[in-house]
Amino acid sequence: MTANLARRTTAARSRPAAVGAIAVAGALLLTGCGDQTKDKSKDSGSASAPLAGKLPKDIRDKGRIEVGSDIKYAPMEFKDSSGKAVGVDPDLAAALGKQLGVTLEFQDGTFDGLLTGLRSGRYDIAMTAMTDNKDRQQGIDPDTGKKVGEGVDFVDYLTAGVSIYTRKGDTQGINGWSDLCGKKIAVERSTVSNDLAKQEAKKCPSGKKLTIEPFDDDQQSQTRLRSGGVDAASSDFPVAAYAVKTSGGGKNFQIVGRQVEAAPYGIAVAKKDAQLRDALQAAMNAIIKNGEYAKILQKWGAQDGAVKESVINGGK
Repeated sequence: MTANLARRTTAARSRPAAVGAIAVAGALLLTGCGDQTKDKSKDSGSASAPLAGKLPKDIRDKGRIEVGSDIKYAPMEFKDSSGKAVGVDPDLAAALGKQLGVTLEFQDGTFDGLLTGLRSGRYDIAMTAMTDNKDRQQGIDPDTGKKVGEGVDFVDYLTAGVSIYTRKGDTQGINGWSDLCGKKIAVERSTVSNDLAKQEAKKCPSGKKLTIEPFDDDQQSQTRLRSGGVDAASSDFPVAAYAVKTSGGGKNFQIVGRQVEAAPYGIAVAKKDAQLRDALQAAMNAIIKNGEYAKILQKWGAQDGAVKESVINGGK
């Protein structure tokens, strides 16, 4: 999520598209295809889990990586009609699990609380279309410029920008961020979309205020736009494009203007967990090399954001 200049900020996603009424489930256990038995060995891995030995011993012994995620951000992550987590991130997590010999257990939370949960030890990682940027790496609140934590490291795996969308056939003359003065926009709280809207609001002349309505998740923003409560909404481009394609059978929304603020999505890992970070990077590069990565992105229509190599802290 392109979260705050942290595209979806210090906790920002720029991070879900309309997918109908979806049942709310608790924590979800995502397993990879094939055998994902817990690898407690201390060697360098096996044919079924070639990178297991790169994980910290406590993770190998536990047999799972606990993942904080906002599972309401289709097509990156959302719940199907049975309550199962599906999307780009769950599929990539399953593929990573095969390489590492563990399962990735997703826990649903609000986007702006995920980095706090990571810092407190509630999660091992956060994987939720989170934009990698310097503020998050350094633990800086983009609104105040003050340090609020030690920051996190990112294992980058996709590139995405931010888009604005409106009701179909009712653009209100909006064709970009500079057209929003005098309008109302819905955004997900603590995302890059939210940050961009705040920046634009400061530029608006007297009498043409930009009203920003922040929500806990992207689905709430879409509901607000559909109802006519706001003139536009903003999300990361993959999410906005999915909403346009699926909401109302493609009859509800349209994207206006170009996507902006293209930046990498990253898996967030605590600074102290460098071994876990490096194991995830190795696993991501392994699935990029073996073709699983490309197949997953193609499945969800996210192939335009593909990267050739996973890097650490590539965001600016």
